[in-house]
Amino acid sequence: MSIREWPEQERPREKLLSRGAEALSDVELIAVLLGSGVRGKDAITLAREWLTVAGNLGTLLNDPQQMEQLPGIGPTKRARLIAALELARRALAEQLSARPGLSNPRDSGDYLRARLQHLPYEVFGCLFLDNHHRVLAFEELFRGTIDGAHVHPREVVRACLRHNACAVILAHNHPSGVAEPSDADRIVTRELCQALQLVGVRVLDHLIIGANEPVSMAARGLL
Repeated sequence: MSIREWPEQERPREKLLSRGAEALSDVELIAVLLGSGVRGKDAITLAREWLTVAGNLGTLLNDPQQMEQLPGIGPTKRARLIAALELARRALAEQLSARPGLSNPRDSGDYLRARLQHLPYEVFGCLFLDNHHRVLAFEELFRGTIDGAHVHPREVVRACLRHNACAVILAHNHPSGVAEPSDADRIVTRELCQALQLVGVRVLDHLIIGANEPVSMAARGLL
């Protein structure tokens, strides 16, 4: 049975408008974004197949290369999904920037999870803050295994000066989902704290993003 044959109140778009987006499943929300299916498959069937192939919603939206391999996806549908994800990220960024100042890891955790959690590769980035700990910008600085060979303190220092930051929150993800700090994480954090201290920039925290809540190295006493 195609979506057009469903009772009107159960169709994804109509359900969203009458009951709110929170009433829809992940599959139904994706179907609304798609707008239509392909020959032989309605939008619900297509969305369900995509989630099955990807394994979860985050991987589906955050891995553009995998997205290109999904059955029935073309540039228009792919663009809609990417645009929806970027809008969500920007909304979180606006909320973060509107805060009078960051005071604990939870303040920035949601935004950093949205940016980094489901990436299939490691990314190291920084939240740059002013002297009142208000957010100036977020910037991805390095990709690949996070160790001394890839995270260069001089580049982090240069980025802090470029943003005129007085403080910074370091962040990177563990694609394995396990957010426990590694020996390399500890070494890099110590080196960055020392380098940034020389230019008067405080490292407030280093958040490690995994499958669950971010791990704060400051809370662990590792800064």
